[in-house]
Amino acid sequence: MKKLVLGAAIALGLAGAAQADPAEGTWKTEVDDGSYAYIDLSMCGAAVCGVIARTFNSDGEYASPNIGKTLVIDMVPGGDGSYAGKVWRPSNDKIYIGKMDLNGNSLALRGCVAGGLICSKQTWSRVN
Repeated sequence: MKKLVLGAAIALGLAGAAQADPAEGTWKTEVDDGSYAYIDLSMCGAAVCGVIARTFNSDGEYASPNIGKTLVIDMVPGGDGSYAGKVWRPSNDKIYIGKMDLNGNSLALRGCVAGGLICSKQTWSRVN
Protein backbone atom coordinates (compact mmCIF):
# COMPACT_ATOMS: atom_id res chain seq x y z
CA MET A 1 0.00 0.00 0.00
CA LYS A 2 2.85 2.38 0.84
CA LYS A 3 4.37 1.80 -2.60
CA LEU A 4 1.04 2.60 -4.26
CA VAL A 5 0.68 5.87 -2.34
CA LEU A 6 4.31 6.81 -3.00
CA GLY A 7 3.92 6.00 -6.70
CA ALA A 8 0.77 8.11 -6.94
CA ALA A 9 2.48 11.01 -5.18
CA ILE A 10 5.44 10.86 -7.56
CA ALA A 11 3.12 10.67 -10.58
CA LEU A 12 1.18 13.71 -9.36
CA GLY A 13 4.43 15.59 -8.77
CA LEU A 14 5.61 14.85 -12.29
CA ALA A 15 2.25 15.86 -13.73
CA GLY A 16 2.51 19.17 -11.86
CA ALA A 17 5.99 19.75 -13.22
CA ALA A 18 4.72 19.10 -16.74
CA GLN A 19 2.21 21.93 -16.24
CA ALA A 20 4.99 24.52 -15.94
CA ASP A 21 4.85 27.31 -18.49
CA PRO A 22 8.00 28.44 -20.35
CA ALA A 23 7.32 32.06 -19.33
CA GLU A 24 7.61 31.21 -15.63
CA GLY A 25 10.58 32.76 -13.88
CA THR A 26 11.97 36.18 -12.99
CA TRP A 27 12.08 38.91 -15.65
CA LYS A 28 13.74 42.33 -15.71
CA THR A 29 11.57 45.13 -17.12
CA GLU A 30 12.80 48.05 -19.19
CA VAL A 31 13.27 51.37 -17.42
CA ASP A 32 9.93 53.20 -17.12
CA ASP A 33 9.68 56.59 -15.43
CA GLY A 34 13.24 56.25 -14.12
CA SER A 35 12.99 52.81 -12.55
CA TYR A 36 12.75 49.14 -13.43
CA ALA A 37 11.64 45.98 -11.67
CA TYR A 38 12.07 42.25 -11.41
CA ILE A 39 8.77 40.51 -12.09
CA ASP A 40 8.13 36.95 -10.90
CA LEU A 41 5.91 35.16 -13.45
CA SER A 42 4.12 32.04 -12.27
CA MET A 43 0.99 30.05 -12.98
CA CYS A 44 -2.32 31.37 -11.62
CA GLY A 45 -4.75 28.64 -12.59
CA ALA A 46 -4.49 28.05 -16.35
CA ALA A 47 -2.95 31.51 -16.90
CA VAL A 48 0.34 33.25 -16.10
CA CYS A 49 0.48 36.13 -13.61
CA GLY A 50 3.37 38.37 -12.63
CA VAL A 51 4.11 40.04 -9.33
CA ILE A 52 6.60 42.85 -8.72
CA ALA A 53 9.39 41.22 -6.70
CA ARG A 54 12.13 43.88 -6.57
CA THR A 55 12.48 47.49 -7.74
CA PHE A 56 15.49 49.53 -8.82
CA ASN A 57 16.30 53.11 -9.79
CA SER A 58 19.51 55.00 -10.58
CA ASP A 59 20.57 54.72 -6.91
CA GLY A 60 20.09 50.93 -6.83
CA GLU A 61 17.46 48.72 -5.25
CA TYR A 62 14.74 50.46 -3.29
CA ALA A 63 11.55 49.50 -1.44
CA SER A 64 8.77 50.59 -3.79
CA PRO A 65 5.22 50.51 -2.43
CA ASN A 66 4.39 48.44 -5.55
CA ILE A 67 6.40 45.40 -4.43
CA GLY A 68 4.04 42.45 -4.18
CA LYS A 69 1.45 43.93 -6.53
CA THR A 70 0.30 42.05 -9.62
CA LEU A 71 1.52 43.61 -12.87
CA VAL A 72 0.78 40.78 -15.33
CA ILE A 73 -2.82 39.63 -14.96
CA ASP A 74 -4.28 36.33 -16.21
CA MET A 75 -2.14 35.93 -19.35
CA VAL A 76 -3.59 32.92 -21.13
CA PRO A 77 -1.08 31.03 -23.30
CA GLY A 78 -1.94 30.75 -26.98
CA GLY A 79 0.31 27.69 -27.44
CA ASP A 80 2.78 29.40 -29.77
CA GLY A 81 4.65 31.62 -27.32
CA SER A 82 1.89 34.22 -27.36
CA TYR A 83 -0.28 35.21 -24.41
CA ALA A 84 -3.34 37.41 -23.93
CA GLY A 85 -4.60 38.98 -20.71
CA LYS A 86 -4.14 42.30 -18.91
CA VAL A 87 -1.28 44.43 -17.62
CA TRP A 88 -1.18 47.08 -14.90
CA ARG A 89 1.02 50.14 -15.30
CA PRO A 90 2.01 51.41 -11.85
CA SER A 91 2.99 54.93 -13.00
CA ASN A 92 -0.61 55.81 -13.92
CA ASP A 93 -2.46 53.04 -12.02
CA LYS A 94 -4.30 51.85 -15.14
CA ILE A 95 -5.01 48.35 -16.41
CA TYR A 96 -4.64 47.69 -20.14
CA ILE A 97 -5.34 44.89 -22.58
CA GLY A 98 -2.19 42.81 -22.32
CA LYS A 99 -0.27 40.74 -24.82
CA MET A 100 3.01 38.85 -24.42
CA ASP A 101 5.28 37.07 -26.88
CA LEU A 102 7.96 34.76 -25.54
CA ASN A 103 11.11 34.19 -27.59
CA GLY A 104 13.79 32.34 -25.62
CA ASN A 105 15.04 34.66 -22.86
CA SER A 106 13.18 37.66 -24.27
CA LEU A 107 9.58 38.56 -23.46
CA ALA A 108 7.80 41.28 -25.45
CA LEU A 109 5.00 42.70 -23.32
CA ARG A 110 2.40 45.11 -24.67
CA GLY A 111 -0.28 47.16 -22.96
CA CYS A 112 -2.97 48.23 -25.41
CA VAL A 113 -6.02 50.48 -25.70
CA ALA A 114 -8.67 50.92 -28.39
CA GLY A 115 -9.36 47.20 -28.59
CA GLY A 116 -5.66 46.41 -29.02
CA LEU A 117 -5.01 48.84 -31.88
CA ILE A 118 -2.70 51.20 -29.98
CA CYS A 119 -0.02 49.54 -27.84
CA SER A 120 2.98 50.50 -25.75
CA LYS A 121 5.69 47.83 -25.70
CA GLN A 122 8.51 46.74 -23.44
CA THR A 123 10.96 43.91 -23.98
CA TRP A 124 11.91 42.11 -20.80
CA SER A 125 14.96 39.92 -20.26
CA ARG A 126 15.02 36.73 -18.23
CA VAL A 127 16.86 36.95 -14.90
CA ASN A 128 16.31 33.27 -14.03
